[in-house]
Amino acid sequence: MSNDVTLIPIEERDIDFYGDVITTVLVEVDGRQTVYIPLRPICDYLGVDWSAQRQRINRDPVLSKYVSGVVITPTPLSKYTNPQEMVCLRLDYLNGWLFGINASRVKEEVRERLLRYQEECYRVLADAFLVPSTAVQPFDSRDEVLSQLHNMALVIAATTREMMQARQLAESGVQLAQTNAQRLDRAAGVVSNLTRRITAVEQQIRAGKLTQEQAVEIKRRVNAIANEMAKYEPGKSHYQAVYTALGDEVDVTSYKNIPLKAYDTAVHFLDNWLLALKQTEDD
Repeated sequence: MSNDVTLIPIEERDIDFYGDVITTVLVEVDGRQTVYIPLRPICDYLGVDWSAQRQRINRDPVLSKYVSGVVITPTPLSKYTNPQEMVCLRLDYLNGWLFGINASRVKEEVRERLLRYQEECYRVLADAFLVPSTAVQPFDSRDEVLSQLHNMALVIAATTREMMQARQLAESGVQLAQTNAQRLDRAAGVVSNLTRRITAVEQQIRAGKLTQEQAVEIKRRVNAIANEMAKYEPGKSHYQAVYTALGDEVDVTSYKNIPLKAYDTAVHFLDNWLLALKQTEDD
C-alpha cells in the first residue's frame, strides 16, 4: 500500500450510482485533502473476484502507490454495521483500475454495469465531492438548469480557494506555478463536464423527458419496494412486477419513457406503495 498508516476520514458520503451505494471518504494526506474509494464493495457490485483484483493492484507500479487502508464507519445506507479498515484507492486513479477489468471476461449479466462504471463512475463521484453540499436543490425540472449553473459557480469558487491555499503553502515560485496549473486543469475539466451535463439536461427538458437524476430516483424507489416485497416472498424477483404496476399507473411501457409531466405522479405512487409496505411490516 502507499501508506502504512491507517487513514481516518474527515468526511464520508454514500453516493447512489444507479442503485449501487458507493462510499466515498475524504482524508488528509501530507496536509492535502484527498478523496479515496473503498474497492471491495465495487468488486461485489461488478461480480469480480476481490482477491484477484487486490493482487493486480499490488503488482501495478502506479496503482500500488495510491492505495491505503482507511477506517470506514457504518452509515445509514452502508451494508456494514461496524467500523472496519478497507483497502481504498485515490479517486483520480479509480478509472485506471476500472479500465483494467476486461468487460469480455465478466459475466454477461454484469457487463453493462461494468461499462457504465467505466464511463461514468469517476465523474459522478468526483462531482459529489467537488460540488459543495450547500448546492441548490431543484424544486422542479425548470429549476434544474439553474441549479447546475449555480453548482458550476461553486466549483470554480472552491477551486480558486484551493489555489489561494496552495499559494500560502508553496515553497517556491516553481512549485506554485505547477500546483496552480494542475488545479486550473482540474477546474477546466470539471467545468467542461458540468457544461455537457447542463446541455443534456436542457435537451431533455425541451424533449419532455426525465433527466438522468430523475430516472435514478425512480429506479431507487423501485429497488426499495422490490426489496421490501422480498421479505414476504423470498427467493422471488419482484422488480418486474413493480415496473409493470408503475407503467400502468403512468401509462408507459418502460420507466425510461415516463414523460416529465408524469414524474411527480410516479414518485408519489412509488412512495405511497413503499410506505404501505413498511406500515404492514410494523403491524
